[in-house]
Amino acid sequence: MIKTINKNRENEVKKIKKRRKFRHLTQLDRDRIQAMLDSGIKQEEIAKVLDFDAGAISREVNKRKTKDGRYIASVAQHKVCVKRGNSKSQGMKIEKHPEIRDCIIQEMTGKFHRSPDEIAGWIKRQGWPVTISTKAIYRWLYSRWGQQYCRYLCTKRYKKKHHKNKTKREMIPNRIPIHLRPAEGVHVEGDLFVSPTRSGTQRSGILIVIPETKLFVGKMIENKKPATMRLAVKEKIDNLAVDDMTLDNGIENREHEQFGLPTYFCDPHSPWQKPNVEGGIGLVRRWFIKKNTDLRDVSEEQYQDHLHVLNSKYRKSLGYKSAYEVSIERGIIKSNFFQSKTPIMGDVIIQSKSCISV
Repeated sequence: MIKTINKNRENEVKKIKKRRKFRHLTQLDRDRIQAMLDSGIKQEEIAKVLDFDAGAISREVNKRKTKDGRYIASVAQHKVCVKRGNSKSQGMKIEKHPEIRDCIIQEMTGKFHRSPDEIAGWIKRQGWPVTISTKAIYRWLYSRWGQQYCRYLCTKRYKKKHHKNKTKREMIPNRIPIHLRPAEGVHVEGDLFVSPTRSGTQRSGILIVIPETKLFVGKMIENKKPATMRLAVKEKIDNLAVDDMTLDNGIENREHEQFGLPTYFCDPHSPWQKPNVEGGIGLVRRWFIKKNTDLRDVSEEQYQDHLHVLNSKYRKSLGYKSAYEVSIERGIIKSNFFQSKTPIMGDVIIQSKSCISV
C-alpha cells in the first residue's frame, strides 16, 4: 500500500516537471502555424515544433479561423489585439473613440453636470454607431486617462453619511397622518433646508418634489414663520396639477389648511416617509449649496438656476428624459408654470444645447 502511494507521488512529480511555462502565442508563432497548416502538417506535430500543448494549438485555430474555415496569421493576430485592447486595459474603448471621449468630458464638466449613467443612456437612445455602458465610463474615469475628471462626479464619498435627526417637532392642528393618504393621485413632498445656526439668520430654502416625474420646485424665504411658508407654498403649488402634499411636523407647516390642497404628515422622526424630497435636498447640497452655507449668500435667481439644472438632467427612472419633459407630457405642469421663472427657464429644456441631445 505504501509503495503504491509513493509511486503515485512520483508520477505526480514527473507530471509537474513536464509542465511547460505558460506564454502567449506571438505573431511569429502564428505565421509558423499558418505555414505548417498550409503544408498539411497535423496540429499535434505543430504543437511539438512550437513547444505548445496540442490543445492550445487546437483552440487557437478554431477561435481565430475565418468564416471560410482558413487560418490566416494576420487575421488571428488582429482578433487577439482587438480583444485584449477592449478587455485588458481600463478605458481603452473610450480612448479609441475620441468623439465619445470628448462628449463625456463636455457633458460632465458642462453646466448640467451630466452623470455617467445619463450620458450612457442618451448615447444609446440617440443611436450612435458605437455605444458605451455606464460601467465603461466609470472604468475610464478611474483609469489614468479619465481620473482628472472624477472631481465632476456628484459625490466623492465611498461611505454613506448618516444624518442625525435634529428637527424640532411641534403639534400641528388638524394633522392627518401619512397612513391615511390615498394610494392614487399625483403626490407632492415638501421640506425646508436652512442656514446654519451660527449664521444668526432664519433664511431657508423650500423644496417641493413630485416623485412621479422627479420635478423640483422651490423658493427662498426669509424666515420659517407659518405665514411666510403658506404664501410661498401656495405660490408654487398653484402652477402644478397635483392632488396632495406630504410634509414633516415642523412649526412652519401650522397653516397647512390654507395651502390650497390636502396635506398629510409623516410620523415624528421619520424622514424616510418622504424620501424624494430628502434625496432632492441632498442633491442640492452636494451639487450647489454645500451644508453650512449661509443662505443669505444664495439669491432667488441662483436657486432657480440650480433647480433648472436638476430638472433638465436625463434620468434613468424616466427613460432618460428630463423632469420637465415628463411633467409636460403628463399634464402636471400648467401653462403658466414658466411665466414666473427667471429668464434662464425660458430655454425650455426640450431644445437643450447638450451635444448628446442632438
